[in-house]
Amino acid sequence: MKLNEIKDNRGAHYRAKRRGRGIGSGKGKTSARGGKGQTARTGVALNGFEGGQTPLHRRLPKRGFNREQFRKRYAVINLGALQRAVDQGVLQSGATVKGEDLVKAGVLRRTWDGVKLLAKGELKAPLTLEVAGASKAAVAAVEKLGGKVVLPAAKAKAPAVTQPQQG
Repeated sequence: MKLNEIKDNRGAHYRAKRRGRGIGSGKGKTSARGGKGQTARTGVALNGFEGGQTPLHRRLPKRGFNREQFRKRYAVINLGALQRAVDQGVLQSGATVKGEDLVKAGVLRRTWDGVKLLAKGELKAPLTLEVAGASKAAVAAVEKLGGKVVLPAAKAKAPAVTQPQQG
């Protein structure tokens, strides 16, 4: 076998349809694109078009309301991470610790809308922690050591206004 004798297997190569070569070819004039209009032109991609049937994205119901833009983001810290910081000498035992202190110490990268305290790990040093939220188990673990968890005061809800009844 020589290089000039190499060919594809039979049926492996599909011969392209020659469009636009006269009406006798069967694919002349409009080149199998139908009449005028958008789809007769090149570069058409009707995304989601289903041939006149209502497309899937319009058949499915709209669900929910996206409140992502109003959601508060909290940095999460565990008791074990606080103990590691105390062991490394970054935080002092018995000190009052706020979110900014944790960022300065390198324990957290940022606080966003506040810090939440969780009970994973073990804390051995008493600390006073000023955080935006904490789990019950974390609060119990800190208070058991003589520390304190300071949470922001809960906002009082406005009383519901009742309409006077007529009659």
